[in-house]
Amino acid sequence: MSSVKLLLFPVAGLLLPACATTRPAAVQAPIRQVLTTQAAAWNRGDIPTFMEGYWRSDSLVFLGRRGPTYGWQQTLDNYRRSYPDATAMGQLAFSELRITPDGPQAAHVVGRWHLTRPTAGDVGGYFLLVFRQVNGQWVIVADHTN
Repeated sequence: MSSVKLLLFPVAGLLLPACATTRPAAVQAPIRQVLTTQAAAWNRGDIPTFMEGYWRSDSLVFLGRRGPTYGWQQTLDNYRRSYPDATAMGQLAFSELRITPDGPQAAHVVGRWHLTRPTAGDVGGYFLLVFRQVNGQWVIVADHTN
């Protein structure tokens, strides 16, 4: 057995108990609520409230079609520029959500998004979100949306 494998076994042993003690429902329900709140805010044309689901940090990363954006404020500015009014925003729906705990204070979500926009045309795609519990709240720390 190589020395690399011998070193990894103890590390894996430390990580497994943390994941095993995480109750999926304890992580999934609050994350699902963040996404529900975001969709409702979006559908009211309220981008600032939608952004409350994101980590308010310069370390937030959003990876979209144009490449990475770093920081909460820059992400907010990009949303405002891309969706200047309620007509451009349309109605947001999330579906096919798969919420996977990555420990007691981290999880990732894979899902589908769809914007219904009668005048501008519907758009949609898939996303991968990384959530962390920060100061007692579940927030998105990384968003890869296409």
